[in-house]
Amino acid sequence: MTLPRPDAAATPALTMLSDLARPERRDALEDLVRREFRAVLLMTDEEDLPADQSYFDLGLTSLSITRLKQRLEELLSVELDANLLFNSPTLEKLLEHLTEGLLADLFHAPAPAPDPAEPTPADAGAASFLDAALKDLYER
Repeated sequence: MTLPRPDAAATPALTMLSDLARPERRDALEDLVRREFRAVLLMTDEEDLPADQSYFDLGLTSLSITRLKQRLEELLSVELDANLLFNSPTLEKLLEHLTEGLLADLFHAPAPAPDPAEPTPADAGAASFLDAALKDLYER
């Protein structure tokens, strides 16, 4: 499991992401990650960087992936698992891992706190069980 660095302070990139509205954060993160990929690949902004193509096919090497990993860790204050970068080597998979895993709290609204007055699913199951038991007793 990959966790945020214990000494992590909010980096400018994280601050920028958290200052955006939630729907805009995914695109901003993608822009940031694409910029870092392009820098490592020595690409211009005009060159196509397919999100679903293996970065090995795009020309990244083990050394350049290591540099990219370190740079993204610095920018996002997270520790990226090297296996993720080597076993799921697409920009799309990396972004999914970041938005659904490491940085999920930035991309998903927190679940609302349960209302103590509202019955829980367990309460509903217990109530239906009790109803069935009482009906069975009544019908006897």
